[in-house]
Parts: sequence; structure tokens; C-alpha cells
Amino acid sequence: MENRDVLMDFKKRISKIRLLIIDVDGTLTDGTLFVLPNGEEVKGFNVKDGTGMVMARLAGIEIAVITGKHSESIRKRIETIGIKEYYQGISNKLLIFNKLLKKYSLKKENCCYIGDDIGDIPPMKQSGFAASPSDSHEKVKEISHFITESPGGKGAVREVIDLILNTQDKMDYAVKKFNQIKLVYIPIQSGHRFRFKPATDSD
Repeated sequence: MENRDVLMDFKKRISKIRLLIIDVDGTLTDGTLFVLPNGEEVKGFNVKDGTGMVMARLAGIEIAVITGKHSESIRKRIETIGIKEYYQGISNKLLIFNKLLKKYSLKKENCCYIGDDIGDIPPMKQSGFAASPSDSHEKVKEISHFITESPGGKGAVREVIDLILNTQDKMDYAVKKFNQIKLVYIPIQSGHRFRFKPATDSD
């Protein structure tokens, strides 16, 4: 296949994306775990990735986050940026993949999956567009349509989202909508903290 045909296929795949599924450890984070004395695991997240996820949602792309672990820090982070599709403690990620396709009446070609390790391979093989951070396992890179320049937890997710928005000509719209929202301090069930909310005149 000539380079031009490869590029056309690449753009065609991205143009169909309506759902973005993201792994956590090694993708949204750099894979490092900090264990507190009480046993709770604390993880670091990249602000740019969070901004990109908000922009994708504003542009009409559904976001789902899947992790094999249980973590309060992850749940709080996901809740803060307004993502409703969050699945933790999942050993078989392909089951959730299929569940999400059915829920949103989508085809496999409408999904982009971003993962970094062997547990992500089954849903990545089924996705219309598979992406992975630069420091992913080699087996994951082998099946990826796109490998980011950034490693996991260092803006890799934002790279993929920017690629999708630019290819679908939604970047300007997403930026405009993002600048029409603001971060406000509101009480939610699990405590008081900041979260994204559409800006209104009353705010």
C-alpha cells in the first residue's frame, strides 16, 4: 500500500470515531503507584490529558475509562472532569468494550481504544482505531494504528484526542466550547471540590 493510501485509511478510521475508551495505569498515569500507610494507592494525572477529555466530550465524543484496579483517587479524578462511564476492577476489558458499543448503538469502527499493556490487547484488536503511549509494551505497539510521542501519564491521551479533533475538523469548535465553561466550586456527594460546569450568567 502506497503512503498516500495509508494516510487515507488512517484518516478514514479516525473520521468514524464516536467513542474513546481509555486505560488508566500506564496510559492516563505513568504507571507509578504511591501507597499510603493506610494502604490507599495514590496516582498522578496529567492536566493536559484531563483538558483533552473535556474537549472531546464537548465535541460529541463519548469517553469511557477502564481499569483493572480499584482506586479512590482515580474515581475522584474521573468524577471531577465529568466522565460518567468509569469501570474499575475489570479483568476482562473486552466485556466492557462490547457493553459500551451496545449501550451507545455503535459499531467497532466507531471506537478508539488507548492502552499500554497486554490486558488491553483484546479490545484494541476489536477497535476501529487503536492507539498506545510511546512506552507501551511491544506487543501493544505491534497492533496499534498510532503510537504517541509522549509516554503514558505525560500527555499521551491528549495527543490522541488532538489528533481525532483535528482530523474530524472539530478542534476549533471544542476550543470555543471549552472557553465557554469554567471551573466552579460546588458540593457533590463525596465532598467539596472543583469540577467542570457550563458557565452561565448567574455564575
